[in-house]
Amino acid sequence: MVKPSSQTRIASMKTSLHPTRRQFLQSTTLTAGALLLGRGVFASETPAGKFSASQRVALGKSGLKVSLFCLGTGMRGGRRESNHTRMGLEKFTALARGAHERGVTFFDLADLYGTHDFFRQAMSPVPRGDYEVVTKIWWGRGGLPEPERPDADVVVTRFLKELQTSYLDLVLLHCVTAEGWNQDLAGQMERLAELKKKGVIRAHGVSCHSLPALRTAASEPWVDAIHARINPYGASMDGQPEEILGVLRTAKANGKGIVGMKIIGEGRFREDEAKKRESVRFALQSGCVDVLLVGCETLPEFEELRKFIRETGA
Repeated sequence: MVKPSSQTRIASMKTSLHPTRRQFLQSTTLTAGALLLGRGVFASETPAGKFSASQRVALGKSGLKVSLFCLGTGMRGGRRESNHTRMGLEKFTALARGAHERGVTFFDLADLYGTHDFFRQAMSPVPRGDYEVVTKIWWGRGGLPEPERPDADVVVTRFLKELQTSYLDLVLLHCVTAEGWNQDLAGQMERLAELKKKGVIRAHGVSCHSLPALRTAASEPWVDAIHARINPYGASMDGQPEEILGVLRTAKANGKGIVGMKIIGEGRFREDEAKKRESVRFALQSGCVDVLLVGCETLPEFEELRKFIRETGA
């Protein structure tokens, strides 16, 4: 099933609401009243050169439109656990729903993190068309409790059941490191391409954890979107910032959607406001990062980043 476009909803909102500039400025505070208007208002009214965590952005030429901020769920993730599962379902639900109520529609999951069941329960009251999911297939050794690595179509079928959905917005091959990953994983790429043709997934790509792998992804026609590690300090990255940006510019020119991860250095800058602010600015003003992915563990953490996003370019 292909997810219906939000354009019709946005158009009907504009026709019926006719927001004035003053009304829009009030809406950016994300009061409860503004939230009731729906995410399309935020997407259509963000001025050029300004940024909002909730604004809708095109993820390259993938055909996906998502919120500029993506909530991660894999902090310290492995063996189907992460800090987000360890916090318990009640806190996870408050975090995910709280972010969604503040305009975030894009959520990053993975088999490795064990967050499918948590996310399904947390978002069960929310219509499926009101958010986008990226999840990831762990194909390598280790990482999961079991040694078997079924083919991608088998894994995606399980993901659909775990999330109780008929489609996935974006599916990635998780943590590619080899320069020739597109040869090593050609069979899995073909299976994901078939699922995309059937409408079971809307886009596919990779999360990169080495510079050679990133270079390959930047030019690989199969890749719709890339998760890439980027911040101005080189923390938890695959090379120096300018070197990474050069590859991302190539990827962007080739139509790839770019999701920037490790924006806060995998939590290393959590207590450093200046570094967090600069990391947000660096990514947003790079011209080649579409989405900021951060695994916030509390709503105050998210609120702070939302403020930094809003203040960038102000």
